[in-house]
Amino acid sequence: MVMFLKPAKAMILLPGRYAGKKAVIVRVFEEGTRDRPYGHCLVTGLAKYPKKVIRKDSAKKTAKKSHVKVFLKLVNFTHLMSTRYTLEVDLKEVVSGAPDSLTTKDKKLTAAKSSKAQIEERFKTG
Repeated sequence: MVMFLKPAKAMILLPGRYAGKKAVIVRVFEEGTRDRPYGHCLVTGLAKYPKKVIRKDSAKKTAKKSHVKVFLKLVNFTHLMSTRYTLEVDLKEVVSGAPDSLTTKDKKLTAAKSSKAQIEERFKTG
């Protein structure tokens, strides 16, 4: 079977708090781990999307509308719906040591902040 779940692939989350939200795969665990003995992947997604920016908005208002809110989550393969899109942002550097980045609150927060910075930068460039 050809595995189509690869890093930088855009997905839509199906159940739970972030149902219907768009996410990007950061790392794939096909065989699973000791804690999660099934196929899953680490995703970073948009909990809050940027708002529409119009030409007459001031620079301050444009900056405020361009903010995004990001989440990190380990998700089962069956809870993802794939799309045909990929994101040209290298998130592997952002979340180094993937399962370890979610163990403590501090590591998860720093990983989410760096992920947010990468995604906002990609949004601002177009």
